[in-house]
Amino acid sequence: MTEASIKAPWHLWAVGIVAVLFNAIGVFDFTMAMAQGAKYLESAGMTPPQIAHYLGMPGWATAIWAIGVFAAFIASILLLMRRRLAYPVFVLSLAAFAVHLFYEYVLTNGGALMGQQMAIVSAVITALLVFFAWYSRMMTARGVLR
Repeated sequence: MTEASIKAPWHLWAVGIVAVLFNAIGVFDFTMAMAQGAKYLESAGMTPPQIAHYLGMPGWATAIWAIGVFAAFIASILLLMRRRLAYPVFVLSLAAFAVHLFYEYVLTNGGALMGQQMAIVSAVITALLVFFAWYSRMMTARGVLR
């Protein structure tokens, strides 16, 4: 079978659409936090100490956050476009998210400040990024992504 004749399985579209929609939330959240600052964070339900933590984040941590969310969104689009580049871009996003978690939970008291709910959200994000990376790797190995 040639690359051109390998059809995309139905689940590629399902996973790709879920990935785009899920990662669009991350892009929206980052963009609104940067554009509206405290106003947006307060509307998202954050307390004043949590808002101060996010607004006090150093530039490198903000850059890592941006890399993580935008890479995940771009990787999702690449998956729908059936491009093998989706896998390394998902891995980049996962690595950026891991660095951001290190900042939040090890370098600062962000984990304690944000509470159990954020820990659960972080675990879900991690699990989905691992799944998307694994899935894109499997689709590449099967020749679905070119």
